[in-house]
Amino acid sequence: MEAKKIPEVILSSGQKMPVIGLGTAAIPPPPHEALTSILIDAFEVGYKHFDTASLYETEEPLGKAVAKALELGLIKSRDEVFITSKLWTTDAHPDLVVPSLKTSLQKLGLEYVDLYLIHWPLRMKPEAKGYHNILKENVIPSFDMKGTWEAMEECFRLGLAKSIGVSNFGIKKLTQLLENATIPPAVNQVEMSPAWQQGKLREFCKQKGIHVSAWSPLGAYKTSYGTNTVMESPILKEIACARQKSTAQLMVEKQSISIFAISNAIVMQIALRWIYEQGTIAIVRSFNKERMKQNLDIFDWELSEEESQKFSEIPQHRTYHGVCFVSENGPYKTLEELWDGDP
Repeated sequence: MEAKKIPEVILSSGQKMPVIGLGTAAIPPPPHEALTSILIDAFEVGYKHFDTASLYETEEPLGKAVAKALELGLIKSRDEVFITSKLWTTDAHPDLVVPSLKTSLQKLGLEYVDLYLIHWPLRMKPEAKGYHNILKENVIPSFDMKGTWEAMEECFRLGLAKSIGVSNFGIKKLTQLLENATIPPAVNQVEMSPAWQQGKLREFCKQKGIHVSAWSPLGAYKTSYGTNTVMESPILKEIACARQKSTAQLMVEKQSISIFAISNAIVMQIALRWIYEQGTIAIVRSFNKERMKQNLDIFDWELSEEESQKFSEIPQHRTYHGVCFVSENGPYKTLEELWDGDP
């Protein structure tokens, strides 16, 4: 089986970043051995970009998968892989950033990450680690954005991170960060999908030379916090049905899979192709090898102008509101403050 070739973008740091990455967040995360095996499947079908975080507890199995991929000859060197990890809110303090990244690197078994992100623009109590502690009572009143970013810049200077960036930052927070930054963020990873298109934020980031990376590009379909607004979108299904007529019979004959499965696959591909055509990097998350392959089948065709225009008709709703980060005692008293007026 020939692995797919994935296009890359060049970040402001000069580093190349594949335009599709495989996310590793899951609640609960799979057992380590199972996840390592899943990630080897991903290497086999062509993924070279993997997204993890201190919070996810998936750094160790990802590191083992990279080592195994090298051993199996799926990659020739560490340089062929792009690894993103993230600073969790409990360590979002100037004195804790470098030690936190060093801990992540130890778990990954790597000397550097390709991209290190501030996961959220806030700080939580140091002892409040793990998903179960994402509670508003654990949010600390102040977040030293300037000092925390200076420590991120130190990670870059030390060679521990080839690029640095942020996640879940709106325009106001990015503006504040850029006022003091010596090294601007290379990436802002945010929720983005056809059902939450982030037009203003993407335009702002483009003007500032910041690449946007999309988490939940399919609306976190079939997850505890997700919705079916992308996968069940009447507009996307209409586009999929029109395309399906010309491809369905061939796919059924070749693979003996149901028309429904094809419809879902085509909706996924249409959504991901649209994201790619916006110049955005998609972080997809599927642990099923066949779906992993389908998610990469988006580079040898284009959406028509008519199809692209239909995306503007899709109703817009944020999937994950982050209510647990809004607190009377925290830096953001309302969702409007958390999301810079775009809740």
